[in-house]
Amino acid sequence: MKYQSNFSRRNWIKRISAGMAGLLIAEQATAKNGTEVFNPTRALIAPVDNMKITKLEIIPVHSCRTIFIKMHTDAGIIGIGEGTVEGRISTTIAAIKELEPYLVGKDPRLVAHHWQAMYRHAFYRGGIILTSALSAVDIAMWDIKGKALGVPVYELLGGLTRDRIRVYGQAANPEEAKKVLAEGYQSMKVGVTSSRGRNSRYVENPDFIQGVVENISAIRQTIGPKVDMGIELHGDHQPQTAMLLIKALEPFQPWFFEEAIQFQNLPLMADMAKKTYIPFATGERMVTKWQFRELLSLSAASLLQPDVTHCGGITELKAIATIAEAFYAGMLPHAKEGIVGAVASMHVAASIPNFVAHELPNLQAVPKENKVARSYLGKSYITKPLTMTEGSIFVKGNFDGPGLGITLDEHLVDNERGIPEWEFPEMWDEDGAVHDH
Repeated sequence: MKYQSNFSRRNWIKRISAGMAGLLIAEQATAKNGTEVFNPTRALIAPVDNMKITKLEIIPVHSCRTIFIKMHTDAGIIGIGEGTVEGRISTTIAAIKELEPYLVGKDPRLVAHHWQAMYRHAFYRGGIILTSALSAVDIAMWDIKGKALGVPVYELLGGLTRDRIRVYGQAANPEEAKKVLAEGYQSMKVGVTSSRGRNSRYVENPDFIQGVVENISAIRQTIGPKVDMGIELHGDHQPQTAMLLIKALEPFQPWFFEEAIQFQNLPLMADMAKKTYIPFATGERMVTKWQFRELLSLSAASLLQPDVTHCGGITELKAIATIAEAFYAGMLPHAKEGIVGAVASMHVAASIPNFVAHELPNLQAVPKENKVARSYLGKSYITKPLTMTEGSIFVKGNFDGPGLGITLDEHLVDNERGIPEWEFPEMWDEDGAVHDH
């Protein structure tokens, strides 16, 4: 990470004071696993030093349908974050800018306090635009706090509960499933939106259901019985059709059924969940601990999929995981946009006891005529892309540095120049009526 030259002498002095402070508080600042929650050799300033936010720098990243931010401070420490509402980038940017007057002049290390102030003083509760903007600045503040103390964010969340993050790929047919396995994944998710070349109707016939069954059967034969295979219904089907699909696909023992129906009808989702032994997963469109509390109280799902770029950031993702643990629910975080959010989410996943597996960003919004080599592991977005080993992202060597442990690619803005904002594709029934998405 490069800092402005006028901070070099100042930071040198601060490192000395940080080291002295570290020696004094080392005994109190040692976690159970023996690692320090303040690292005097890597800290950028001492814990007692003042620090204030000076400005937010907003970077639209249309190739990932998202927004990265840089949070600048008067100590020269820059935190990075991500928050988005896909297809509503300009709206989310406006919301982030509205948070800037509150943040400027504040100490970014008081993350929990600022989260409460920005959320509760907004008066209106739970809107995805506000929480996505909150996500961006929350992640950036955690990044700054970790850099300032010289430790990874997961140390600030209680330390590691595992040394790797299991990740899964995505496929739609047997050929894509082969490619997923060839890339090193040991689990995957399969989308079920259409069959026989059309979307589902309110009530379906046996031919539609059989088309889905044939595709899933072929994929299961391709990957074998040891590979976990989740089924993504994506809320695209009416409840009765979704239930027909669930019952027809039970013999293949899916890993989970994701978004069996739209989350607005949690009581009905809970009723459907009781009629199958396959776990229900949902939550990518839900925000804050309060919405997830309702889901858990109704037993509508046993695998939760909050997205750190939507739900309220690292602060809220950790809170949701804690509530989920009390209900014996697992965490299956959604992370389909940018690599900054994915890594932020992995810090939480690495620190909680009820983690199951993690999604990775895809690149569906990258222009077909793309001159920049990109990858879902972060190539062309961060200076050191992640590496996957046997279907997992190991903490060590991937995101074990101070803060989030990643640095934005210095060519990011140039790489994104000229890429138009992505829009959700329209979906229609055969008669022209609007179809759920």
